[in-house]
Amino acid sequence: MSLTMTLQTHTPVLIKESIQALQVQPGKRYIDCTIGSGGHAMAILQKSYPQGQLLGIDIDPQAIKIAAERLNNYSGATTLVNDSFANLENICTQYDFYPVHGILLDLGISSPQLDAAERGFSFQQDGPLDMRFNPNRGLTAADIINTLSENELAQLIRKYGEERHSQRIARAIVQNRPTATTLELAQLVKQPLRGRRRRIHPATRTFLALRIAVNHELDNLKAALSQAVKLLDFQARLVVISYHSLEDRIVKQFMKQETRDCICPPEIPVCHCGHVATLKLISKKVITPSHLEIASNPRSRSAKLRVAERIRPK
Repeated sequence: MSLTMTLQTHTPVLIKESIQALQVQPGKRYIDCTIGSGGHAMAILQKSYPQGQLLGIDIDPQAIKIAAERLNNYSGATTLVNDSFANLENICTQYDFYPVHGILLDLGISSPQLDAAERGFSFQQDGPLDMRFNPNRGLTAADIINTLSENELAQLIRKYGEERHSQRIARAIVQNRPTATTLELAQLVKQPLRGRRRRIHPATRTFLALRIAVNHELDNLKAALSQAVKLLDFQARLVVISYHSLEDRIVKQFMKQETRDCICPPEIPVCHCGHVATLKLISKKVITPSHLEIASNPRSRSAKLRVAERIRPK
């Protein structure tokens, strides 16, 4: 897909809600940790004009190219970095970008990544089993499914895909490897699940599990959240959009933990942790897309937005 087509077809998820949650103001400093095609970043820059500054991060080099074209008119106010948000503190130190007045993480996979067959994310079209957000680094999905033992593969699919039939799927994969393409894998996954009624495509959970494992998504998210709190100015907002239960659980638990002065286990009568609350929840209820947004952008249907605000120590 060309850059021009990507810019025309990209639809940011929960765009109005995320900008409101960030409380974007003119002249302030913001970070978009997953800049993707630049939709959220554009809205932040428009709202923070004049003199607002945006640091845009993405591990996908193609996303940086797309965002640079989209945000060309704001090039003087924008710094784009091709790196993982797991390195958030180092990036901000390198570019002298702190304290920050708002941080956004729009997790998961972008439409340009999903729509490009050569990236290997989708089971709807044939392509190499890659699934790396940065196609120049790390193991591919093919490397994983063709080298892990049956039990290791089953554990991975169950842990990251929450797939009940992970053992059957792993057995089918191991018995038919090597597997090199997305459609080959999708067919292998369907075989042991025939006759079982499912609301989603049989390969959905397996592909999700492999993508999470390839990109170390959950570990990177935990690292980014803890670093984000340190970078936020007081009364600044942390906004996270997640797309599946494992991500949302991490975000929910992190925000809840950071609202408490003590995180010792309940059975310990006297606090020994020394933990001090750093956040307050802005909305205890998770924010989800409207029916209208889901109708116009079906990929937004699983999105969940959570928002918290940095507070001063008591």
